[in-house]
Amino acid sequence: MTVELSRHDDLVLIKLNRPEALNALSFAIIKEIGNAIDEVATSDARAILITGEGEKAFCAGADIKELRNRSLMDQKRGAELGQSVFAKLNAAPMPSIALINGYAFGGGLELALSCDFRLASPEAKMGLPEIKLGLIPGYGGTQRLPRLIGEARALEMIMTGMTVDAPEAELIGLVNQVVEGNLLEAGKTFASRMTRFSLPALGFARDAVRRAGETSLSEGLKCEAELSTLAYQTEDAEEGMDAFEAKRKPEFKDA
Repeated sequence: MTVELSRHDDLVLIKLNRPEALNALSFAIIKEIGNAIDEVATSDARAILITGEGEKAFCAGADIKELRNRSLMDQKRGAELGQSVFAKLNAAPMPSIALINGYAFGGGLELALSCDFRLASPEAKMGLPEIKLGLIPGYGGTQRLPRLIGEARALEMIMTGMTVDAPEAELIGLVNQVVEGNLLEAGKTFASRMTRFSLPALGFARDAVRRAGETSLSEGLKCEAELSTLAYQTEDAEEGMDAFEAKRKPEFKDA
């Protein structure tokens, strides 16, 4: 298998294991990633970590050989496959964290952008270089990158195909943190800051924040009111408020 799952306490690590090709994405691997996300999404895991095998690459992008000599409809279906698989991370009930351990180019960066958070090693380099091939990103990069770092910076990255190193990526908000030392352990520590909370509440919060980049302020506030109302209806909300009043640690049940 080129996509491996491993359990780390209450976390699940999805690892792309194709180091000889810098963990490049074939269509078969994209489908494997989708199956892995589906499996984790229905488990009792509290967070998803995603990384690549080896020290050189998180994921160097699409397998270019597969993109040649395909029909118009096949090209469209390929883009839709990548988009639908990466969107599974947005729909998963637990947060996701990309551990960018090296190159993250093209589809590899788009995979990382689909995660809720991104941590990077100091040696990591990121970019959407499709323009250099006469192409544009097709797995969500043109939509997620400007929402994350702003339109002007996203346009610069996409229209020049420039590479961004880890310190600059942190500066512009492309990654949450540059990690000196063990990236997996840092990912576990980062995840532990939220895994003790209610998964439904985390999901409501994530959905509300995402609406901020997709709608007007007035519509976003309506969405926030609806989602916060739903949060109040959960058993975890009752437990959280009871625990606060009793001055004890809450025991959330994700219900």
